[in-house]
Amino acid sequence: MGHQMTHERKLEIRDRLIQYVSKYPSQSKAATSLKGVASIGTINSIINGKFDSISDTMFNAIMSHIDSAKTEDWTICSTAAFKDVETLLNDAQQYQNVSWLVGSAGIGKTTAAKIYAQSHKNVFYLPCSEDMHKSDFVRDLATVIGIRTEGLKVREILYAISAELITRERPLLIFDEGDKLTDSVMYYFITLYNALEDKCGIVFLSTPYIIRRMERGLRLDKKGYDELHSRFCRKFVPITSISSHEVNAICRTNGLTDEEHISAVIKDSIYSRSNMGKKKDTDMVEFDMRRVKKAIHKMKRIAITSKL
Repeated sequence: MGHQMTHERKLEIRDRLIQYVSKYPSQSKAATSLKGVASIGTINSIINGKFDSISDTMFNAIMSHIDSAKTEDWTICSTAAFKDVETLLNDAQQYQNVSWLVGSAGIGKTTAAKIYAQSHKNVFYLPCSEDMHKSDFVRDLATVIGIRTEGLKVREILYAISAELITRERPLLIFDEGDKLTDSVMYYFITLYNALEDKCGIVFLSTPYIIRRMERGLRLDKKGYDELHSRFCRKFVPITSISSHEVNAICRTNGLTDEEHISAVIKDSIYSRSNMGKKKDTDMVEFDMRRVKKAIHKMKRIAITSKL
């Protein structure tokens, strides 16, 4: 049997839930955004400290949903990439800008975006995927915002999204891995943009693949591509790559201080990425945060074992 959740941990989750709910105009909208994870009755019980009827599984499910950027035994370090994303998201929210940020996989885009969304009011984060249909995209976005979609057609949901967002103060939509969306879903973004221009910040995050995809679409004069390119001001904003000095700082922040162990992490997490298909001598050395994290955990286990 697993360990029972402590009362202190439940109080911690309650505090995070209160913070999460405060981002929405009502507890009902907050409950809708939890995608069936928790009912409004469950939310009320937890907020009011009535924990007896709430299972540990429910507490964990809620915490996983509202604080998905955090993982146990890991402290996030504010890298240049993290600061880039944070700064650009803040700019988009304050001035209702539309931007597309690009950075290599594993650079920390998603973590930075999730943390920003969790710590700012009226910011809504939506992960994208290749298998998203138009209805999935629109309904998932509505759910994140806290809009019920039962019985509504896609166009009606789009209208409801626009109507809701323009009532919010400085709203921001974050679409992660936007380069995975199909063309047909992208066209829905044009409709959304037209309804929300100068009323809502919109930021897409992705790998640099979107640049090649956009260039090809423009070259072939594919439907909608010139409109999309125009709405992003015909520019993709690059995110700063992770440096070896930052990997060193990440190691130390997460309790790995031995120089040999840090050097091993740097060596293990480095990789070369060919520069857009050019000659090998233009390969770029980069770091992947997933590999960094895995290497640090590995070295910490080795350090513990060596002391036994």
